[in-house]
Amino acid sequence: MIKILLAEDDKALNAHVKNALTNNGYSVECCYNGKEALDILNEKEFDLLITDVMMPLVDGFELVRQLRQTDVKLPVLFMTALDDKPSKMTGYGLGDDYVVKPFDTDVLLARISSLLRRANIERTRELVAGNLRMNEEEHTAYVDGRELPLTVREFDLLFKLLSFPRRAFTRAQLMEEFWDYDSSATSRTVDVYMAKIREKTTECNGFEILTVHGLGYKAVLK
Repeated sequence: MIKILLAEDDKALNAHVKNALTNNGYSVECCYNGKEALDILNEKEFDLLITDVMMPLVDGFELVRQLRQTDVKLPVLFMTALDDKPSKMTGYGLGDDYVVKPFDTDVLLARISSLLRRANIERTRELVAGNLRMNEEEHTAYVDGRELPLTVREFDLLFKLLSFPRRAFTRAQLMEEFWDYDSSATSRTVDVYMAKIREKTTECNGFEILTVHGLGYKAVLK
């Protein structure tokens, strides 16, 4: 079971978020200030830290600064009323996601699910979408246990899209990351590769690769 530490000094909100997380299958431990959170993190392991920023004794930003001295990998989601740009920049610099209060609980749960999914992919270097399983370290892909014949670049493009489902990538972004300084590559080159990937993944049942008109591509999980 995924274990989450929730640091929030508003006891009513703390209880509300805990109930929502528990009802969705997460194991949740709660605390009410940053110092208490640090003490707990020194003793126990978690899969995710959700923390407010404005808390007594040790605020959320300082909590994560101290955490990062010993643990650079634990995913952190800031949950705060601070909506200004400097606070957001600090939050994203220290953590992995940033949710502004008040928020919709369903949106919070979706952000948590996405964050945990990315963290799992980074940790295991494996990705599963329906009947497709990809291993980034081995550069292998299997559909229903049968190897999928992807080229290195096709693999990298597909792994990128599936690592960030519903996020649209422009052709320029994809070209910069996967074609680097290849002067012969154009936006049309990206389209050709996407067509090949779609053709090779017709038997995959867990996602679709959609064209975002005037922009680029995104993967949507089914």
